[in-house]
Amino acid sequence: MKFPDEPDSLCTLSIIEPIVQEVFELDCQNKLEEDFLDNLEIEDKETKVFHYARISKKNFTVGQKILLQHSKLKFFPGKLRSRWLGPHVITNFFANGAVEIQSLKTNNTFKVNDHQLKEYRKGFQT
Repeated sequence: MKFPDEPDSLCTLSIIEPIVQEVFELDCQNKLEEDFLDNLEIEDKETKVFHYARISKKNFTVGQKILLQHSKLKFFPGKLRSRWLGPHVITNFFANGAVEIQSLKTNNTFKVNDHQLKEYRKGFQT
């Protein structure tokens, strides 16, 4: 068995230096990965703030005329049709975001999600 203080031992600088260098490189890679993940998290938060700031809030009132999105519109209906049905009148709001509307043509009432509604403008034809 050879001891470290002997010149021809296994623990010479020529063997230790590459190991230390490899450990140093792995540590640098871990730091780079941590920095990358931190930057990615910050960018995700900024993107969400940017996106949510541009979402317009729809404020409807009872008795207001609105248009209902035609959700069963096929991709190629044969003719160009409007994506909106109506006009309808809002009759009631519910806590979960649902809205009760009444058709002006048929007087039927039904509940829809408020994301499917758009403000009715007088010059719009369906």
